[in-house]
Amino acid sequence: MAARRYPRLCRLLAGLGGAASLVLLISLYTAGSEVQVLSELTFFPLWRREKPLYKLDVNWPLIPFTGQTFCVAVDDVNGLVYVGQRGDENVPKVVVYTEDGYFLQAWNASIEMPHGIFVLNTPNATSVWITDVGTGKYGHTIKQYTPSGELLQVIGTAGRAGSGTNPLQFDQPAEIFVEESGDIYIVDGDGGLNNRLVKLTPDFKTLWLHGENGSGTAQFNIPHSVTVDAVGRVWVADRANWRIQAFQKTTGEWLGCWNSCFTQDGPSSVRLTPDQRYMIVAHINIDRVSILAAPPVGSIEDCVVMDTIQLASEVKPHLVDVSKKTGAIYVAEIGAQQVQKYVPLY
Repeated sequence: MAARRYPRLCRLLAGLGGAASLVLLISLYTAGSEVQVLSELTFFPLWRREKPLYKLDVNWPLIPFTGQTFCVAVDDVNGLVYVGQRGDENVPKVVVYTEDGYFLQAWNASIEMPHGIFVLNTPNATSVWITDVGTGKYGHTIKQYTPSGELLQVIGTAGRAGSGTNPLQFDQPAEIFVEESGDIYIVDGDGGLNNRLVKLTPDFKTLWLHGENGSGTAQFNIPHSVTVDAVGRVWVADRANWRIQAFQKTTGEWLGCWNSCFTQDGPSSVRLTPDQRYMIVAHINIDRVSILAAPPVGSIEDCVVMDTIQLASEVKPHLVDVSKKTGAIYVAEIGAQQVQKYVPLY
């Protein structure tokens, strides 16, 4: 009966600890209305829980990094973690670790300034995709590599910033997400000319795009990270607008946005847990990772923070990835020049 009468309240109670739930239920009994209870929620953070959802793996990695760690991607099939880093000419742009923290290899093929990284596993092969925001002869491009660093192909016009899509031109492309089908989603706009989300076919034909700078519906101000959920929704961390926007992956239709969770800083990264239960979001300017309740199927509804991981001052978490096998979160931290691993407790 309660679930039918107070569906929103029941969803909130499910995400809270026992003590907070008791307070809400007492308020419901005395006030006799959900409206009164929901007004009381303003005094209790929705993310307060009796137990944290994640804990730091203090032993990862076993060998430290040598540059500024901007991005991280997990190869779930082979148990590897790829990290893109920046530094002087002696700093390799890509380093590879095992999920246990052992260093395996490094490579530095035709990359100036890695920004985003993504690992695609298909039945036939594994490939590593990197967005390059450099301004030299290799920059403004997205590159596909073999796991050992052999360059396979380049999307974009190397060394040339632009706003065209035919031929493809980018200006500081932030991140890429590639589906097993080969369809490609790119957020192009880490402070350059463009503020757009582009979907491409496997042979780089444009299927749809949203490309207008602004704060209105389907507009962006530094679209910084992109992911696709299991029910066909594309999620974009619209960083400077302090929100996450959602789109239907086939048509590009705008589905809604979340902004109520971002009152102190915008989202710089967005990923989903393997069970699609939580959305993992990094906040670079407040040194925090938020764990949001993933939206239900068929609806965006309200943004709810279930837990937070507060990092040390000036750590600056930039981009994250989540292991589909273990559920571990890997956080690339520019300020700390490290990647930290957090393992799930739920």
